[in-house]
Amino acid sequence: MPHYTRRHFLKIVNALGLASVIGPVRALDTDSNYITHTIPKSGEKIPSIGMGSWLTFAVGDDTKQKQQRVEVLSTFFEHGGALIDSSPMYGTSEEVIGYCLKQLHYPKRLFAATKVWTNGWQAGIRQMKHSQHLWGIDRFDLMQIHNLLDYDTHLATLKHWKAEGKIRYIGVTTSHGRRHEELIQIIKTEPALDFVQFTYNIEDREAEQYLLPLAKERQLAVIINRPFQRGGLFDRVKGKPLPAWAKEIDVHNWAQFFLKFIISHPAVTAAIPATSRVDHMRENMGAMVGRLPNKSMRQQMLKTYEQL
Repeated sequence: MPHYTRRHFLKIVNALGLASVIGPVRALDTDSNYITHTIPKSGEKIPSIGMGSWLTFAVGDDTKQKQQRVEVLSTFFEHGGALIDSSPMYGTSEEVIGYCLKQLHYPKRLFAATKVWTNGWQAGIRQMKHSQHLWGIDRFDLMQIHNLLDYDTHLATLKHWKAEGKIRYIGVTTSHGRRHEELIQIIKTEPALDFVQFTYNIEDREAEQYLLPLAKERQLAVIINRPFQRGGLFDRVKGKPLPAWAKEIDVHNWAQFFLKFIISHPAVTAAIPATSRVDHMRENMGAMVGRLPNKSMRQQMLKTYEQL
């Protein structure tokens, strides 16, 4: 009988589609196990920590800053990253991402996600094609309608593009609690959606009341933006030590504390923190390693944070 390593076994499990039978399976890299979550509509697994690019990658033609972003993105991929999220709204971020990807020879695990953010059918098509050119890729894995702008118009285009293989998934986004009522109605009534993106973190938990349960019910993948409340969460914990029990869930810094709280929610697919620093990227990606908190531990995390 042949001997199988754990890595070989998990490859066989994924290939045979047995994950739902034996429980959650983590995608493996050469050195570590990385926590992945499943896209409900397809069964595809993606790493639970992605990368946002708002502000952090909008560095224009600054050669030194661009090269630093190459190092940040290289660290992201080295630690199991795949999902990169951007938007035409983010200044030169898409252009800089494209520059970085070219320097890194377009890593195969890339899961490319951006947004359409304009009014009008033709303008939307032009913008999405321009984004594809800036990234330097053949197609996007995920195209999202940014903050629901001209939603009906762009959704019709995205349905056609998906049918033609020009994109793989369709999504919609909101941020910092805006337009939740409209988003809820769209989730309830639109079967073409694959992804939804909105804000959720240990301080801003409005999404727990309705959005997260609804997304799970409708079998939508959920991307979480603003996981650190634009850095505000770190202001609250500055100079304060992690609780001793954090090691029970393999948390070694506050970034991992906040991220594991998010990605342990049963409806969340991935969180997309943004950073311009290599050391912070390493901290963020560490949230994909080790144990996740269960329901009771999540309550303990919440209680600890609220008592700070």
